Amino acid sequence: MKSGAVIVAAGMSSRMGDFKPMLSIGSMSIVKRIVATLKQAGIEDIVMVTGFNADMLEHHLTGNGIVFLRNENYEHTQMFDSAKIGIEYLANKCNRIVFTPVDIPLFTSTTVFSLLASKGEIVVPVCRGEQGHPIIFSSAVAKSIASDSGEEGIRGALMRSGAETVFIEVEDEGILQDADTPQDYQKLLAQHNRQLVRPLVSVTIARETSFFDSKAAMLLQLIDETDSVSTACQRMQISYSAGWNTLRNLETQMKKTMVERSQGGAGGGKSILTEDGRDFLRRYKEYEAAIREVAAEQFPRYFENIF
Repeated sequence: MKSGAVIVAAGMSSRMGDFKPMLSIGSMSIVKRIVATLKQAGIEDIVMVTGFNADMLEHHLTGNGIVFLRNENYEHTQMFDSAKIGIEYLANKCNRIVFTPVDIPLFTSTTVFSLLASKGEIVVPVCRGEQGHPIIFSSAVAKSIASDSGEEGIRGALMRSGAETVFIEVEDEGILQDADTPQDYQKLLAQHNRQLVRPLVSVTIARETSFFDSKAAMLLQLIDETDSVSTACQRMQISYSAGWNTLRNLETQMKKTMVERSQGGAGGGKSILTEDGRDFLRRYKEYEAAIREVAAEQFPRYFENIF
């Protein structure tokens, strides 16, 4: 069962008085902490919805394997409107979606694993009787949210979906701790921990030199979704020329056409993955997932009780 995640980071951080996503907790920013936690829990399809300071935030996360979508009207909309952008994007791509705003960064990967282990259509973590984030819902619920009016925000949309909510008790105060104000932020700093120690595995394929890795895989995946190299590069925050260099190198090493190009015209040009391109991408992603599973299983054998 494939899971994805939506992080909403489009707001103006007006109560904080500073740009929340890029404030540091220990050695990393709030937003990088969330991304690292989600990846530690095995979630690779991560979408971030940006708005205020979008260029700066997207540049800050370049190279982290994230798809960026923008709420261009962030000044005049609510968080729910940003959430819908990300949820609509993943609704047909993932069986389950993990959702969190960017200002709740201290939930643990153990909590995410616990939530994903539940079979509920909607799963909400609870600590000391209080509901928190992240929340998880099925693709069917995601489609319901995408057509909802947004009254009472994401919680209201979930209630109106008609799906049963499962509440999971966790011993993780991080699900409750936001960073809306400077006082909240100081509390987060005081409770920062080292729970992010984990194996970080990225598979690179090479002949004489490297020619394919997780970034190249994301490029192929986004081209397949959008039929456009330009749009794929934009969502990855890489240059158009860098994207084409990656494709040319791949095709040279594979001695196969991986992306078919058609010239513009009334309908504009398209770039479409060939069957060879789709097959290679599928094999790479399955292999990478298998390697990561082995790495996670073996990690405690060598590093348990060290950190």
